[in-house]
Amino acid sequence: MTRRRDDAWYAGRLAEPRGPVRCVIDTDTANEIDDQFALAWALLARERLQVEAVYAVPFSFAHRRAQLAHAPADAPPFNAPAEGMRRSLAEIRRIHELLGMDHRGRAFAGSAGYLEAPDRPIASEAAEHLVALARACGPGETLYVLALGCVTNIASALLMAPDIVERLVVVWTSGYPSHAPHANDSFNLEQDLAASRLLLRSGVPLVYLPGFHVGAQLRLSLAEMESHVRGCGAIGGYLHHLFTSNPLWTIYPADPARPHSWVIWDLVCVAWVLEPRWLRSTLVRTPDLGGDKRWIQRSGSHLMREAYAVDRDAIINDFLARLAAAPGA
Repeated sequence: MTRRRDDAWYAGRLAEPRGPVRCVIDTDTANEIDDQFALAWALLARERLQVEAVYAVPFSFAHRRAQLAHAPADAPPFNAPAEGMRRSLAEIRRIHELLGMDHRGRAFAGSAGYLEAPDRPIASEAAEHLVALARACGPGETLYVLALGCVTNIASALLMAPDIVERLVVVWTSGYPSHAPHANDSFNLEQDLAASRLLLRSGVPLVYLPGFHVGAQLRLSLAEMESHVRGCGAIGGYLHHLFTSNPLWTIYPADPARPHSWVIWDLVCVAWVLEPRWLRSTLVRTPDLGGDKRWIQRSGSHLMREAYAVDRDAIINDFLARLAAAPGA
């Protein structure tokens, strides 16, 4: 029997996790470089995180092509969403291999595109696996879904099986704080607006970690990469390569010869399940999302947990410490 989802129910579901966490990771891993860092960190935290599966998310920068007229028309970030998903699946497998881990039965293809209608799910290995895994949860168990990209796979699973709302907590990073007046020009949010709206309206317990300006504080510098990442085994070498050959430089030009830093946005989702005290948060009412990508406040809507501050140094230092203990480091 479905419990009444009142404020007390949401407060209980959204309590900070204690002890080992069962989770899946939904990621556009080939989009830039932050997903690979976050995925490696999560897989290296085995005493705390039980990563059941990793799902590939569609992605494309094609919707920003008009703003990036200077960029080559065939730049990889402009790939079609289906190609972005396939590239992400290959990256998921690569990260597992670099860590000496078997990805078989753990890496799943996601949607080949975005929702075409708010009530029409897209069948995929990822969505179907998430439904099955959520329904297999025992009494009192929670499956955390770390959403590091657009939420098409998650929205599809919720449409396919609304009952899994009772078993999941989604941890998503995107956009501005829910009280901000700005349009959410956030990659994770704007690619599939229908999926973003569905996530907010579905009633699934949501931990919302604003990219601006909470996740945005998780910067790594070239100097830190040189001193603390390069040399940490095969995975450290690969992450250093990504940092110094960022695929987004093909559309957002940079001068890699000069000192620079990059936001490793997606670490924020792993950080919250790994150690919630690294992110100060509070319970707020879940907003809706307008066609202009601005938040719409909904009186009486269900609660969500929203972060408002982050301990950058604690997060980065834990990431670096685990990387230093990686195979071959």
